[in-house]
Amino acid sequence: MEPTELFLFLVLALVAEVLGTVGGFGSSLFFVPVAGLFFEFHIALAITGLFHITSNISKVFLFHKGIVWRSVLFLGLASVLSVLLGAWLSTAFDGKILKILLGIFLIALSSLFLLKNNITLKPTKGSLVLGGLSSGFAAGLLGTGGAIRGLALASFGLGKDAFVATSALIDLGVDVSRTGIYFFEGYFDSVSVQLLLWLLAISALGSYLGKLILAKISEQQFRMVVLWLILGMGIFTLASYFMGL
Repeated sequence: MEPTELFLFLVLALVAEVLGTVGGFGSSLFFVPVAGLFFEFHIALAITGLFHITSNISKVFLFHKGIVWRSVLFLGLASVLSVLLGAWLSTAFDGKILKILLGIFLIALSSLFLLKNNITLKPTKGSLVLGGLSSGFAAGLLGTGGAIRGLALASFGLGKDAFVATSALIDLGVDVSRTGIYFFEGYFDSVSVQLLLWLLAISALGSYLGKLILAKISEQQFRMVVLWLILGMGIFTLASYFMGL
């Protein structure tokens, strides 16, 4: 990458990490579309996997006292199993098709939460498993499934730190699993590997800044801002495809 491109990419990655930490959805909702502007979509999936591994290690370190192990067990195991299927199926689709699907997914999901912001699930083991299966599959196929996992975790009324810590630990297992599939399917190139140290630094800084912001603002207010940003990102992702960006 050219120095200017690298700088822009890292700035956008930092913004994605801060928003993902504070919003509770995970940075991939923003990072996958951003990476898709710089790389072919399958490579973008691989880079997202790397970024999310470093990101979630940072969050687990910063918020580890809030981990709810019961949720990790039921939602996490289901997520890891389904993410393998989603990542494997991604090999059967052209990257352009996946980009369209991602745009539709972001628009549909954000619109649903904006129109029905009081959506809840019953706090049962079944809702955790269903949320895990759905979010894991979406993460493997499209690179992002944090909003679905967030809906399942929200049904248990977790506090902010517990929510972020539990989601991050589950996501770490998901990301290690799908990144392994991406690696064996040849999604990585030399550039994506060279970005690893940069992504590690950005994820740590973004998670720390997100934690500082999270302590000072209303989670509900910021959630609405994040949802509008996700909607805009979905529209932009579709528009960038049709405009050939």
